[in-house]
Amino acid sequence: MPLATTRRTGLVDQVIEQMRTAIATAEWKVGERIPTEPELVSALGVGRNTVREAVRALAHAGLLEVRQGDGTFVRATSEFSGALRRLVGSELREVLQVRRTLEVEGARLAATNRTDDELRDLTTLLTDRERLMQARDYEVGVDKDAEFHLAVVRCSHNTLLAELYQGLTEVVRASVAATVRETPHKANIDHRGLLEAITHRDPDRAAAEAAGFLDELLAELDRSEDL
Repeated sequence: MPLATTRRTGLVDQVIEQMRTAIATAEWKVGERIPTEPELVSALGVGRNTVREAVRALAHAGLLEVRQGDGTFVRATSEFSGALRRLVGSELREVLQVRRTLEVEGARLAATNRTDDELRDLTTLLTDRERLMQARDYEVGVDKDAEFHLAVVRCSHNTLLAELYQGLTEVVRASVAATVRETPHKANIDHRGLLEAITHRDPDRAAAEAAGFLDELLAELDRSEDL
């Protein structure tokens, strides 16, 4: 990622902005390690202290995670997303509960408000997701699953709901990955019922389908904790 050489005024703020842009545009992807400090110093034409201050600020905002001895990694794509990740925490149960709250209403509204073009996009996403999960390509399949759920919420045409859910993209993906890791037989959980409900503009069924698989995951989590 070629970074523009900074001007000599407001160096820390300029470096923060360039690094934030690299994250937001997926030049640096979530989960990946960013360039080393010497590499950033060379690319930006600034001192080590400036780079360290910028990294410290972005880590405080939740976008970066500094792992001693291992490097600095992208944790979230925006301050909003980083804040939500801290709020929700890493507990799978809490993430699933928050997902349920947003996805049920998103599905209900999607069944009423979706367009034909959006329906075609949903169908393609779900087909790709199923193919990847069946092939046990879980890493890419998890990404496609998260894209599908985000697309459903966007079909609600409720801007605020979609923005809230967008901010949860990383934790949604993490929850899907955790589910696949802890209960691999759930990797290809069936979402065709949800797609059919949205296709037939049935908001009650769409809400029930969205709640159903998340309730099932929560119940399985309860059972595993009781063992």
